[in-house]
Amino acid sequence: MVMHAMGQSDTTLEGASDKGLALADIGKRFGDTTALDAISLQLPAGKFSVLLGPSGCGKSTLLRIIAGLEAPSAGRIWLGQTRIDGLPPKARDLSMVFQSYALFPHLNVAENILFGLSVRRTPKAEQADRLHTVASMMGLDQLLERKPAQLSGGQQQRVALARAVISERPVCLMDEPLSNLDAKLRAEMRGEIRALQQRLGLTMVYVTHDQVEAMTMADQIVVMNAGRIEQVATPRLLYSQPASTFVAGFIGTPPMNLLARSALPDIHAPEGTATIGIRPEDMALTGPGHRLRARVLGVEYLGADQIVSLAVADARVLLRLSGHATKFGEVQSLSLPLQALHFFDAAGHRLATPADPTQSLDTENQDATLA
Repeated sequence: MVMHAMGQSDTTLEGASDKGLALADIGKRFGDTTALDAISLQLPAGKFSVLLGPSGCGKSTLLRIIAGLEAPSAGRIWLGQTRIDGLPPKARDLSMVFQSYALFPHLNVAENILFGLSVRRTPKAEQADRLHTVASMMGLDQLLERKPAQLSGGQQQRVALARAVISERPVCLMDEPLSNLDAKLRAEMRGEIRALQQRLGLTMVYVTHDQVEAMTMADQIVVMNAGRIEQVATPRLLYSQPASTFVAGFIGTPPMNLLARSALPDIHAPEGTATIGIRPEDMALTGPGHRLRARVLGVEYLGADQIVSLAVADARVLLRLSGHATKFGEVQSLSLPLQALHFFDAAGHRLATPADPTQSLDTENQDATLA
């Protein structure tokens, strides 16, 4: 991409953080297909931001545009005060960790870690000092002479991380880096990556379709759907105040139950309500609240608790119970606490209720529509 001539107002962004990223109206088309539709977003300096969404939502395309590996069809990107969307990848002051780790099989661990510094002709003494520091930090001291084929998946991931960290770039981009690891190792690496980001104060942008990764690691989550942003929020706010039925049905294990207004005609709901939502853990078989007759369709035993599938009117809902035995075919009286209900309009947008915190969705969400 060739950088066109721009005035001062186009090359700097007033008020931007020194090492934060700001995106304005980013669009991407592949022929007649719109992959990204006017994405505007703030990714704060020193924070862990996660781009989360189903396959095909545009999250990896957006990350590659930030990295300079894809050219946007429209829009602008700033790193701190500097506009970077016209710069080549090597000039963007970013590092990136790929899903495949992109290790060179013919180089040993030390050579893989140092590859970027070697290309930039960093002095040998400085390379050695940085390698010692990073290898110790990543637990790779004893593996420096090994080739990638001699490493486990977790060790290969640490090498890829070490190569990003040793560059000392302030922004690190990660594209589904844990998807090739087994569940136990993914859980371990989540903690390691988060601790590393906090220790070094990196601005990290992390792509995943795994909501557990997003919820356990992120300072802020950007939920994407069909090339658009559905919501930007902290994990806690995303869970407690989903901005749309898409977010409500995507976040949570299991996700929020969403019932047509007609299935709960006796519930007092805000004007315009088309869908009523409730989290599986917010319902109960005893206690106060609006009560419904429900029949048990199935029980999934998870150890400490169980997920019960229930038929309610013409709908199916999931209930999370702790230490309570139920059986297939039983008829139960299901309690829905009114303060735990969520209301959405016909377009799937959240309707505010008195139960919502005083802080509005837009206060904690970063609706970064840039001038």
